[in-house]
Amino acid sequence: MSGRVLVVDDNKVIRQLIRVNLELEGFEVVTAADGAECLDVVHQVCPDVVTLDVVMPRLDGIKTAERLRADPRTSHLPVAIISACGEHEVGGVSSGVDAFLAKPFEPSELVRVVRQLMHRERRERPEAAGQDGGEEPAAAVDGSLPGVCAG
Repeated sequence: MSGRVLVVDDNKVIRQLIRVNLELEGFEVVTAADGAECLDVVHQVCPDVVTLDVVMPRLDGIKTAERLRADPRTSHLPVAIISACGEHEVGGVSSGVDAFLAKPFEPSELVRVVRQLMHRERRERPEAAGQDGGEEPAAAVDGSLPGVCAG
C-alpha cells in the first residue's frame, strides 16, 4: 500500500530520516520546514497523513494541527505528532491529533503509525479507498478535478 505523507519538521536531518524510512516502504513523501509552510502546501500536496513536530518556528505543531482541524478541507486528515516532547507535555492528542510518536523513534514504529493512520483514513473516506497513490483518479467522488483536494 502506498500513499502520500506530508512530513513537517524544522530539523532537516529529521525530515530526511523520516522521508527515507517512509519512501523505503513505498510512501510518497513531501516535506515542509514548519507549520506555516505546511498550511501553505497542504492543499497542493493533498496528503493522506500529516506528521508534525511540536517545536518549530513561525507556527508550532499543535497550532498547525488545530488549524488543519478547523479547515473543512483538511479536517479529515490524520495527524501524527512526532516530537521529543513527552505526550503528556504536549497535550496533543486532546487537541485533535490522532497519534503520538516520541523522538527518538524506531523506524518500524514510524511506518506502523503512518500505515495505521492511512488505513483509518481510507476506511473513513471511501473515495480514497481505490487510490493506490500512484495514479490520479479520473475525478473525485465530489466531482473535483484530479490533483485538486476536495473542499
